Formats: sequence, C-alpha cells, structure tokens
Amino acid sequence: MRRLFSILIFLTIILVALFSLKPDSEHSTETIEGLPWQIEALPDGRSRVFGVTLGHSTLEDARKQLGDDMELAIVVAPGKDTGGLEMFYGHYKAGVFSGKLVIAADLAPADVAQLVEHAIKSDYMDSGARKFTLGPDDLPRALRTPVASMAFIPVVNLDETSAIKRFGPADKTVHVDEHITRLLYPAKGLEIIINNKGKDVLQYVAPGDFERLIK
Repeated sequence: MRRLFSILIFLTIILVALFSLKPDSEHSTETIEGLPWQIEALPDGRSRVFGVTLGHSTLEDARKQLGDDMELAIVVAPGKDTGGLEMFYGHYKAGVFSGKLVIAADLAPADVAQLVEHAIKSDYMDSGARKFTLGPDDLPRALRTPVASMAFIPVVNLDETSAIKRFGPADKTVHVDEHITRLLYPAKGLEIIINNKGKDVLQYVAPGDFERLIK
C-alpha cells in the first residue's frame, strides 16, 4: 500500500512538471530573423540587410554581426585591370537559407591598388578571378572601409514565381535571354538575378545607389 502511494505521488509530480513546461500559445513560435527578403529601408536612402547597414556599416561592423569565418581579399575579375576589396563567407546562413555571401567595400581604385602592392600572396580562383591576400598591416585599414554592396548566392535555386511570393512584385522585370531574368526593386535596393542554367544571385545596395548597381 505504501509503495502504491509512493508511485501515485511520483506520477503526480511528473504531471505537474509536464503542464508547467507547456509553452504559452503566444510564445510557442519564434520569429526567424535575417531572411533574404527582410530588407529595412532607412529614411536617409540607405537600407539594412542581415544586420548590416549598406553605405554606413564598416567591414569590421559586418564581421562582428555575421561572424569571423570569413575571408578578406582584393578580387580582380577576369579581363579586368583593377579589382575591389571583398569580404567572403563561403557558408552563410540567411535565416533558414544557406549560401555564399560576398560583401563589397566602398574603396577608391587608388587605395585598392595600394593594397594589392602590399599583398602577401595571390591565387587564381575557380572563376578565373585573381585573389590578393592582404598584408597584416593593411587589415585594420581595410576593416574600417564602409560596405558598398552585398551579394547572396543561395544554394537552393529560385524561380520567378517563388521570388515574387517572397519579395513581392518587381518594379521592373528584364528577360535578358531565355535563361536569365532580372527582377528590379529600386525602393529596396535589390536586384534578383534568376539563372536557370547557373547560380541565382541576390544583389543588395543602398536604395540611393540603385542606379549605380544597374549600370
């Protein structure tokens, strides 16, 4: 009899614990942040994406916000004489979406050339672009540079219908050819490049700089 009583007490404690852990309906789900379509347009013509304010945040600010698992280098595209300072995340998670994230710095060509002169090594990337690794003395200077734009290359491919569902109707749609479509969102500072034969790209700039992106 005493053993049965002890079992009943034990079961009562378990039931009380289970009910006390039941989540409140108002707090049972968490809001996912950092999604690619969560773009905050700011009054000064700038925008904030992934916690980074385009045209204002520095590369150091972006590093603190997005993490240290990045690579910083000068990248010169094939056939070009000059390049740009870029911060690259090979495995970035935008909310629930994985992909690559490239952050371009707002740095004058003369300053870029100076960083190239001080580079400690250079390598060729799979794309054919040339990558210059910065000298240690130039890293603090490079990290103080403002962010000019960002490009997110998702692992999962988009199509025009799914893009419009998430980002809304585009202000302008440009069908470049049978494989490439550009969706333009000037007020958001966003261009979505849908490539059914390659990688899709989401390009972000401050809305005030959108014309420069198009050019």
